[in-house]
Amino acid sequence: MINETALLESKALRNGVLERTEVLDRVKALSLLPDGMHVTTAMVATYFGVGIKGIRSLVVDHRTELEANGYQVLTGPELSSFKELSGIQSHTASLALFSRRAVLNVAMLLRDSEVARQVRTYLLDTEYMTRTQPVENPVATDAISLDDRIDRRITHILGKTVVPMFNALIATSSEHRQELIALREDIENVERKLCWHHRRLSGLEGEAPSEKVRATIKAMTWQAFEHHVADLLRRDGCTQVVVRQARTDRGIDITACAADGRTIAVQCKNRAGRWSVTSADMQKFAGAARAITHVDIALFVATCNFSLEAQAIADLSGVITVNRDELEAWSAGVRLKALRQT
Repeated sequence: MINETALLESKALRNGVLERTEVLDRVKALSLLPDGMHVTTAMVATYFGVGIKGIRSLVVDHRTELEANGYQVLTGPELSSFKELSGIQSHTASLALFSRRAVLNVAMLLRDSEVARQVRTYLLDTEYMTRTQPVENPVATDAISLDDRIDRRITHILGKTVVPMFNALIATSSEHRQELIALREDIENVERKLCWHHRRLSGLEGEAPSEKVRATIKAMTWQAFEHHVADLLRRDGCTQVVVRQARTDRGIDITACAADGRTIAVQCKNRAGRWSVTSADMQKFAGAARAITHVDIALFVATCNFSLEAQAIADLSGVITVNRDELEAWSAGVRLKALRQT
């Protein structure tokens, strides 16, 4: 088994486990800013039990690596917007922010912290158990239940282990990048086919999948719809998925991080009949997404279509729209293209 100090020396090893941000809270609770996605330098120092100068010195030595994993410094209008959104009362001219992925990166670089050492040890212990734990083969009561369990197990392995492994390889490879991307697409196609096979075994073949999905979505309340979208994000490998409270969401219903560390903000609209998302709706969300600062992916997911004006604003502001048909395909098992690492 690899010693925890190996993470201090090997960037490749660090990159291979950066998606396991959940270990932070298992070692010690990590407090987040009101946006549910970031922490300040002082908060990072408190978490690891070290001085702020120590964290700043670490950033100077490893800035490029940390920036690749979510570290950023806000100034000017971006800082003002973030303060307004998150409710921070500060007169500072700049503000350094760390994503959870960046905090985990710090844990793998910080030498003089017992908490950081525990995170590294726990991280490698978890990785070791994941790789060495034997796969159980339960005795099935009938052929269908056995197939169902096999499908679920294989789908889980593909989505949680194989695809993230390809993501890591793609991120570090230049010579074989295109071949790796093509192989990842093949793996994801297999995963989608297994999802469809599971639907047949579950007795859903009597009704067209799209009709079944459409009916399910139509029956959802707006609260249930938001949690449905959050579950889809988790299914596609996203972490830190948070459904925000309606009274304090400030135009953003869900925040998350993609498997490759990109930050995500989501707006959900559950509208029936011939309703469409208006330009005013899109303007509000586009403004909120910009206020969060450097959000990598802004998703507007709707159970209806988007007006021409709303779609035009989305295209100009970089918002990715997911209309009714795309939502149904996503719900049926097709991975959302915007969430894939390229």
